[in-house]
Amino acid sequence: MAQEKAFAVTRRDVVVAGAATAAATAVPFRVSAQATPPAAAAAPPAATTTSIGFTVNGAERQLTADNRLTLLDALRESLQLTGTKKGCDHGQCGACTVMVNGRRINSCLSLAVMHEGDEIETIEGIGTPDDLDPMQAAFIAHDGYQCGYCTPGQICSAKAVLDEIKAGIPSHVTADITAEMRPTADEIRERMSGNICRCGAYANILAAITEVSESNA
Repeated sequence: MAQEKAFAVTRRDVVVAGAATAAATAVPFRVSAQATPPAAAAAPPAATTTSIGFTVNGAERQLTADNRLTLLDALRESLQLTGTKKGCDHGQCGACTVMVNGRRINSCLSLAVMHEGDEIETIEGIGTPDDLDPMQAAFIAHDGYQCGYCTPGQICSAKAVLDEIKAGIPSHVTADITAEMRPTADEIRERMSGNICRCGAYANILAAITEVSESNA
């Protein structure tokens, strides 16, 4: 009789046991739920255009450009400065050469958004038909332009070449980088090698650049 009393289960005992079981299974679920990081907030869409301000041929210009727009297309399509030519569009022919902060670059390989605050000079800023730059006049005198398509890039590059030599910047063919830099034919040929002339007027172009370098000596 005493053993039966020891194993007797009351209704209260069943309720207490059920509540304890429910609590034990609920705790891991809450912990698991708390360990799961909240869903990441959706990233804002990336900007596809940028407002740019730079100086072109002495005039301040502002435009909102696609971030993928090249400087060449910004000049030709957005600013209507079509003197700079699109040749190979791969940086191999030099037809798109312009000067940025005094240094020549292939504008087809440079994005417009990279030039905030820069000073850009194109063929339109070098001279006019009524007021030719000495380099332009020399190209005409020596028939260095021929079909003319590569001429804007050639002239921008030629002017920068003479400035590079004057500044003492060596090239691949400079024999002595400690000596005074001279605008020799080899130096000019090497530095102009990135500008292709399909008419083959290289000898005339060299003569034009040499004339200008000698007049500035």
